[in-house]
Amino acid sequence: MSRPLVAVVALSLTAAGLAVPAASANAASCGAVQTDWTAQATPHAAPEGLLNAYSDTGKGWTGADSTYSVPLSGGRTAWVFSDTFLGPVNPDGSRPKNTPFLNNSFVIQKGQNLTTVTGGTATNPTSLVPPPSNGWYWFGAAQTSNAGRNLDVVALRFEKTGTGQWDWRWASNYLARFDSKTFKLQSLKPIPSGANVQWSGWLLRDHGYTYIYGVEDLGASKYQHVARVRGDELTAKAWEYWTGSGWSSDETASVRVLQGVANEHSVTRWNDGYLLVTHDTNELFSKRVLGYFSCSPTGPWVKPVELFHTPETGGNIITYNSHDHPDLRSGNTLLVSYNVNSLVSDELYGDVSIYRPRFVGVTLAAAQ
Repeated sequence: MSRPLVAVVALSLTAAGLAVPAASANAASCGAVQTDWTAQATPHAAPEGLLNAYSDTGKGWTGADSTYSVPLSGGRTAWVFSDTFLGPVNPDGSRPKNTPFLNNSFVIQKGQNLTTVTGGTATNPTSLVPPPSNGWYWFGAAQTSNAGRNLDVVALRFEKTGTGQWDWRWASNYLARFDSKTFKLQSLKPIPSGANVQWSGWLLRDHGYTYIYGVEDLGASKYQHVARVRGDELTAKAWEYWTGSGWSSDETASVRVLQGVANEHSVTRWNDGYLLVTHDTNELFSKRVLGYFSCSPTGPWVKPVELFHTPETGGNIITYNSHDHPDLRSGNTLLVSYNVNSLVSDELYGDVSIYRPRFVGVTLAAAQ
């Protein structure tokens, strides 16, 4: 492989001298914040079993991370993945060492049917966004635009800085646009990248805007930032950046909103406010999935609730990048996914079941 599969892990410790603006709160009063929420989790929620069964066939996608979902026309769902293994799968559940490995892919679900979408050909599959010289693209948050005709995916460009295992870095942000029926790449356009923020954590449509949630990733500490653009076209209009008290056209004016988020997290409407779901990156290799609440899409995020403990975490196995799938909720029950990986890449070849997303139903209720 060109790089380790564990690169997206949330490595987080508190770094001295790196402050987040106090969440004082003009946290407006709303039920989402005033309520004391409790969480009850049910693991192995759908579509985990469907994806696992598809992976076991070895006829396409056999495991990946990121795990964003986008509803498409015709009752379809696009599952958006970054690092991806394809088949085959050996009878004992292992992978051949020469199995194809791509940096990004889709799995399209319609009912109980799944189809893998890659670039290249069936005999020579490639990533959907071809790698640049000396690097690759990982996928982030995604949405449709142009009345559903486009599938837009934030693509993070990474580049190698040397020959060692960890000699690479994030370089810049792009928007990859695909036709939502053929999934052919239509364009790859740069989006703001001037403030050391990976604008790929989440996309939220709300009151005529698309809010873009980014992460300032300092390795040991991670901070959420917020931008927005009118409408759903991320490359046609100027972005605005949350300053803590208003909006600025200057990307460098963007403030740190919350420490301890994962590179991939979610911000969705909840009750009369907003819910942030994230892996807790305030501790190294955490198993904690947290929910925070706010009356505004820009925070402050308060009253964290522990949603789930990932049971896989331990030894060489790590979990990361949990987030909600709001279009697949059932009432007050969230559908939360998270990724599972190993610090020893040989284990991913020895057991195909490790490197697959897990799904948890999390029911939030007011405390009695």
